[in-house]
Amino acid sequence: HLKATQHYCCLYFLFISGAGYHSESKAKEYKHVCKKACQRAVEKLNAGAPAVEAVTAALVELEDSPFTNAGMGSNLNLSGEIECDASIMDGKSLQYGAVGALSDIKNPVLVASRLLSEALKGKLSAGRVPPCFLVGRGAYHWALSHGIPSCPSDKMATKFSLSAYKRNRRKIELAEKVESDYVQAKKRRQSSENENGSGSLDTVGAVVVDQEGNVAAAVSSGGLAMKHPGRVGQAAHYGCGCWAENACNLNPYSTAVSTSGCGEHLIRTMLARECSASVQSEDAHQSLLDTMQNKFISSPFLASEDCVLGGVIVLRCCRCADAPPSTDLRALLVEFLWSHTTESMCVGYMSAQDGKAKTHISRLPPGAVAGQSLAIEGGVCRLGNPTD
Repeated sequence: HLKATQHYCCLYFLFISGAGYHSESKAKEYKHVCKKACQRAVEKLNAGAPAVEAVTAALVELEDSPFTNAGMGSNLNLSGEIECDASIMDGKSLQYGAVGALSDIKNPVLVASRLLSEALKGKLSAGRVPPCFLVGRGAYHWALSHGIPSCPSDKMATKFSLSAYKRNRRKIELAEKVESDYVQAKKRRQSSENENGSGSLDTVGAVVVDQEGNVAAAVSSGGLAMKHPGRVGQAAHYGCGCWAENACNLNPYSTAVSTSGCGEHLIRTMLARECSASVQSEDAHQSLLDTMQNKFISSPFLASEDCVLGGVIVLRCCRCADAPPSTDLRALLVEFLWSHTTESMCVGYMSAQDGKAKTHISRLPPGAVAGQSLAIEGGVCRLGNPTD
């Protein structure tokens, strides 16, 4: 179901999210985090910062929150350590920066953003191509060499993430002790599904359009709970975690996309890029619905999966049809959509004209099965001068 809203506002727009399971008891905390992230990014935009800087600021706020699975409070892996993934893409330059399995850095999105900005400077000495994607200790040492401070993993863990790790560790130990007959194997599969269910997801992401009409997208994640050390999820993979592309001759719309959910499912479907391409058609809502159903839930690449978990936020914008034939890029019509197959998805959005961010926890319809059904909502916003 699409909930559409339309209003007039000024200059730019921000949209953030995280998919997974959001309990009613913690709804207030989730919404507060989304509001703070929106406000931080809009502050940057109000100061004239480009979309890439604003989307980075939003992600830093989300990573600093203990309620999200990104940066502080991230899920612990099998070894009881935190390894984070993050990526960012600039729709103007089409440059991308990413880090995977990164430990001891509180804000992995800062490293991804710095990789992007360094790549914009051109080739390194002796004609070397600058990196766009670094992992593990190599990413850590590169971050330190570029002035990004370290933060020990034990300081990034929270009481919640530590207790979840101990609980999941006990489940695994018990499962490994049982006999391998049919009944016990079934129990093991159910235990694994619970550990990697929508409650352990909640990757965070953001999409932005700035006052010049440029778009950017970013995503950050601590990955699945109890993942194998060294595992890299969709948040770092090109075309899987985020996508941003300004309008050009081939594409009439500028698009920015960020995904959340089970990394393996999102990687094998390259969902971010798929969604970006799909909403180039006239009916963005129907196109996104078709993509989520046919290229995600029913994707042939996920034929062996009976529970496909993911969520996506999409921002699409173009010049308003009634805008004067000038170079005023502020007269933009923005459509923002979100869709998810997880039990819920927390979203927040804000424009420069808004006094505060709007937040919403989207949930699957009653009776719908997570991983097999989807929800889709969104709205429309005109960005232009207050006198329009």
